[in-house]
Amino acid sequence: MSKQDSNGGASGPSAGEKGGERFSSLGFIMSAIGSAIGLGNLWKFPYITGIYGGAAFVLLFIICLVIVGMPVLLAEMAIGRAGRGNASTSFLNLSGSKRWSFFGFLGVFGSFMITSFYSVIAGWTLHYALSSFTGALYKGTDYAAQFQAFTSGYSPIAWQFLILGLSGWVIARGVSGGIEKFNKVLIPALAVVLLILMARAMTLPGAGAGIEFFLKPDFGKLTGESTLVALGQAFFSMSIGMGVMITYGSYVRKGQSLGKATVAVTGGNLLYALIAGLIVFPTTFSFGLEPAQGPGLVFVVLPAAFSSMPLGAAFGGLFFVLLAIAAFTSILSLLEVPVAFAMDRWKWSRLKATSWTTAVCFIVGVPSALSVGGVLSDFKIGGKTVFNSLDFVTSNILLPIGGLVVTLFIAYASKRAMEEAGLKGTLLRVWVFLLRIVIPPLIVLIFLYSVGIIS
Repeated sequence: MSKQDSNGGASGPSAGEKGGERFSSLGFIMSAIGSAIGLGNLWKFPYITGIYGGAAFVLLFIICLVIVGMPVLLAEMAIGRAGRGNASTSFLNLSGSKRWSFFGFLGVFGSFMITSFYSVIAGWTLHYALSSFTGALYKGTDYAAQFQAFTSGYSPIAWQFLILGLSGWVIARGVSGGIEKFNKVLIPALAVVLLILMARAMTLPGAGAGIEFFLKPDFGKLTGESTLVALGQAFFSMSIGMGVMITYGSYVRKGQSLGKATVAVTGGNLLYALIAGLIVFPTTFSFGLEPAQGPGLVFVVLPAAFSSMPLGAAFGGLFFVLLAIAAFTSILSLLEVPVAFAMDRWKWSRLKATSWTTAVCFIVGVPSALSVGGVLSDFKIGGKTVFNSLDFVTSNILLPIGGLVVTLFIAYASKRAMEEAGLKGTLLRVWVFLLRIVIPPLIVLIFLYSVGIIS
């Protein structure tokens, strides 16, 4: 434990303290759920569940969520509230070490880069929502060709610009007046849309087979690979390693229980993922489609299903609105990380920090938008497109490193951050045991699997 840590942390205003920005209790939980619920839940979770065997994988994912996701999520929140700064400054305030601060900066950089290409996918969902509501999406039957035609043009840049512009506008309004206010509206709206779509999917002819596939375990389908994938999904679906929950934690009031917030965020995250599965699998099975289609499940397979059902254009539009809302709430949290850093590091106003960060993020993201079938699709970095390269580096390298740093820091380097979590007795001992003994090797395994060293 450092001298700064034992003395109460380094002094200096943080982004949260300069303007007195704080979440309300409900606002923090809503915003944290909004960060965790993204395309990782509503897009990636259903298709990897289809690939790795259905219900048995879901159960494995829940176990990994409890063992890995919840403890690290609580650790990030505690570091943020104890350090009262952005993802880099919180480490510095608690340790007085620039080395820890540098590792925290990796989270800031990772969030910025993820936003640059994640906003591209978010733009796709808006385009598909509009195309579905107008019926333009269903004028042909080759949905793979339609997706290719859309991504090969320049219109994805316009949709990306719209997403980032809206996100920047919300972020510029502040923590309580922007992020919290919009999440309080968007998260309940997301729940309503989810329930409407779930009710429709579960009443389709033949939907029972999809429900059984999703909820009836077949443990014979589990393998070592599926365990590593479940670990990775549990880790990434909670926005861990991105600096998001450290930044959000710096805006949490002292009286709020971080333990209860962790349970609420994890429960909300899991609930939304399960409902997404009860939309996707009954729909695909009802129309005899393949549930293990990879990323194409959303933009190729499901449009074929919507085209065949009564009022399919409306339900398809709602589904893509659902994806767009989920992506938007995640981008709000991701964008706030570098904005908070800019406010702390260069003492910029929130408006200036948001404007510059959003503009640069858009410019950096344009090559990603043009690399998915567009004019830069033949430009490769290590055999990968720009889009896939950024996805690989951030998801498979930066985020595991970020999660490991958080785990080791709170377990070994900062007693003050550990105390901030508010756990006592058996819960504290179990949490510390997981952080010190169990989680670090599991994160290393996730990293080794992600980069292809083990399989």
